[in-house]
Amino acid sequence: MGLLDKLRGEFIDIIEWTEPSQNDILAYRFPRYQNEIKNGAQLTVREGQQAVFVNEGQIADVFTPGMYRLETKNLPILSTLKGWKYGFNSPFKAEVYFVSTRQWTDKKWGTQNPVMLRDPEFGPVRLRAFGSYAFRVTDAGVFLKELVATDPSFETYEIANQLRNTIVSRFVDVVGTSRIPMLDLAGNYEKISKLALDRIGPDLGSMGLSLTQFLVENISLPEEVEQALDKRSKMAVLGNLDQYTKYQTAEAIAEAARNPGGLAGMGVGIGAGAAMGAQMAAAAAPPPPFATEAPPPLPTALSFFAGINGQQVGPFDTGVFSAKVREGAITRGTLVWKPGMPNWVPAESVPELQSLFANVPPPLPNL
Repeated sequence: MGLLDKLRGEFIDIIEWTEPSQNDILAYRFPRYQNEIKNGAQLTVREGQQAVFVNEGQIADVFTPGMYRLETKNLPILSTLKGWKYGFNSPFKAEVYFVSTRQWTDKKWGTQNPVMLRDPEFGPVRLRAFGSYAFRVTDAGVFLKELVATDPSFETYEIANQLRNTIVSRFVDVVGTSRIPMLDLAGNYEKISKLALDRIGPDLGSMGLSLTQFLVENISLPEEVEQALDKRSKMAVLGNLDQYTKYQTAEAIAEAARNPGGLAGMGVGIGAGAAMGAQMAAAAAPPPPFATEAPPPLPTALSFFAGINGQQVGPFDTGVFSAKVREGAITRGTLVWKPGMPNWVPAESVPELQSLFANVPPPLPNL
């Protein structure tokens, strides 16, 4: 290397960063080992980038996309920090970080473990969820200070866990407070995504980042719960189980008839056919009468009129009539009548009343 090349290598006069086509680099420190930035050097910041100048660990000037000639007027903060009151004509030293501000898409998030929530219909349930998101750096200075620090090449994987944990935590808060029934979640993915996007924004903003997109791709239940819901759905689809049983039985008989080598063609075929026929008959038979008919009405209590002391009294039901017999007000020879009888007759001649006189002695004979 000649002396002229050596002198040229001591100074930097072009500062730029061309990102590799396949990379996940969020921040890149421009290499300047023992080199100084030449006064009037050219700085190129491409679209999707910002350039941050750092002086002795302190963030100075931030450049947005464009082409710049580095002079005192373009570096007001750095000039102040270095005390260049009247400009500078000599090379200077400063760290330059390029920060990628393009959108980073198709990043995945998901719950590592089931999340316990209370559903208004099913009570406590465990949910899993996953989806995708996109983000970008919106404040290069904050991002550099909070996350990059002195890392010469900061990549997306270094904050992937932090972003995922933040997203999952806020997502669970949103689902829990939205009180959307479990069976209605699938129809509210867009609503949940928007609520989660609003909730996550401030957390990422404190790191100089912002979510540009948040998508919920699936919210699922444990396998055993999904199986129970499948059974419930099948029952709802089948509707009338009695009609479904009849249909299945008829189909089984027809299938046996079409298959001579099957059960119908073997010795057990007759028994199987008879069993299926009995099942179909049982299914087609009307339900027992007691299951559909109302019980008969209760019997009406008997009521009798009685002739006591030459006057018609009553009607008396069986209980009152029995009391009158015990009191002696009504005797065996007392005339009685009830609706349907043609004439008044002695009480002892009425079959319904004969048991009331079983313990009452007959009148004494005339001596």
